[in-house]
Amino acid sequence: MTSSFLLAVKKLSVDFGGLHALNDVYLELNAQEVVGIIGPNGAGKTTLFNVLCGLVKPSAGELILNGKSHKWPRTDQLVDFGIARTLQGVGLFADLTVLENVMVGAKKFSHSGFISAAFGWNVSDERKLQERAMLALERVYATGLAHRRADTLSYPDTKRVAIARALVSEPKILMLDEPAGGLGAEDIAWMNSLIHNLKLQCSVLLVEHHMDVVMSVCDRLYVLNFGEIISSGVAETVRRDPAVIAAYLGVSAT
Repeated sequence: MTSSFLLAVKKLSVDFGGLHALNDVYLELNAQEVVGIIGPNGAGKTTLFNVLCGLVKPSAGELILNGKSHKWPRTDQLVDFGIARTLQGVGLFADLTVLENVMVGAKKFSHSGFISAAFGWNVSDERKLQERAMLALERVYATGLAHRRADTLSYPDTKRVAIARALVSEPKILMLDEPAGGLGAEDIAWMNSLIHNLKLQCSVLLVEHHMDVVMSVCDRLYVLNFGEIISSGVAETVRRDPAVIAAYLGVSAT
């Protein structure tokens, strides 16, 4: 089966014992598009992200990348699939510098140097790796943080560094897990602007609870509730869908 979408998910189901976490879920992502996955707590958003990142094995479903059907990825295959993800908890190495944290996200390592000493990886050309990491930091306007330890950063700055670490592998698909979580109004506005800019270079798939962010940055939305897609389309259409209103307000859609 083929598809014109950069990424497509068809008839995805995930079962945890007797619990149906996802049921017959579908998803499509175009090049240079921002697509949001929203829904109440426990709707299955994180499970869907975890399937795409190889952390959860689906019970059924098909994954299509660049028009070709693929096996569901393992976590160590994500870079080769052109996928990168940030985490809700940021997950920086506290005792490393910002630059070193971003270097960890790069794909290829050979030779000796910092990465070899710290992680047992080989680095062919550490200078080129540093340059690549600095370019990623530039994309999130954080080059001034490069030589600071991660544990000295403000929370909004750790968000920027986490995105830079994902970008250093030059993904085709960037998955953002609650990028605006824990941010104030000024930082949320900055995040909105960043996501708008990022889609010029890669497609963005995001899970987010801040509806102002979702409505501002997403070209299309998918709404999950109890593991099923209950609505999809452009933001304004989804916003007015009675099924979506019911899911968020906890009232009957009839």
